Amino acid sequence: MVRINSTLAPFSTDAFRDGKFLTVTDSDVRGKWSVFFFYPADFTFVCPTELEDLADHQAEFDKLGVEIYGVSTDKHFTHKAWHDTSPAIGKIKYTMLGDPTAAISKSFDVYIEEAGMADRGTFLLDPEGKVQYIEITSGGVGRSATELLDKVRAAQYVAANPGEVCPAKWKEGSTTLKPSLDLIGKI
Repeated sequence: MVRINSTLAPFSTDAFRDGKFLTVTDSDVRGKWSVFFFYPADFTFVCPTELEDLADHQAEFDKLGVEIYGVSTDKHFTHKAWHDTSPAIGKIKYTMLGDPTAAISKSFDVYIEEAGMADRGTFLLDPEGKVQYIEITSGGVGRSATELLDKVRAAQYVAANPGEVCPAKWKEGSTTLKPSLDLIGKI
């Protein structure tokens, strides 16, 4: 089961990005912050709203040095066809990974065997390829890029500032906490 601090499993898959097909491996992911954004399928209903929301916030993820990988069990060819026909998906500049064998979905424990597709799962990985944030929702519940950006900023802050933690509702620039005996029972 994938948990916080689990390490990215080896993989190699075909992908679609910026009008081109390419191969992406786990080695390509290491060395930078990344988001693996699993969704059930191309040409569906909630999925394009989520993927478009990510595309609309691409510049903010870029400023944070975060690579986004949209992942479904569709092939990279299907990603291209969807990109070419949907105005919402046509906005996407990030990498869309094909996972037709479900190897990546299974390695993140989001594969629904009986449906042949992935749950809505979001995983934030640090530059070492370790999971720092997990969100999994049911098929009918979409996710928010704005909320994800808050989690990315918090995870990056904590990684850069050992000994500090981000409390609930933390936003960039807000007060953090330094855990100590003096704080116990006073928060």
